[in-house]
Amino acid sequence: MGGCWAEVMPKKIRELIEQLREHGFVDRGGKGSHRNFIHSQGIKITLSGKSGDDAKPYQEKDVKLALSKVAK
Repeated sequence: MGGCWAEVMPKKIRELIEQLREHGFVDRGGKGSHRNFIHSQGIKITLSGKSGDDAKPYQEKDVKLALSKVAK
């Protein structure tokens, strides 16, 4: 196996939540394991899963997209 192990290790849900909060997203609650975040610019994102769960690739992509919208 080549490459760095960090490239294949998924982030934890708690890491994605931390990134969102650092960029001004507020947790609006949710049902079950779902958490709804909103930014003052009107950007919304929902994450599901327990904080210790590995994030799915689409969740990491969604968070990256939401953060890119805030940076503009």
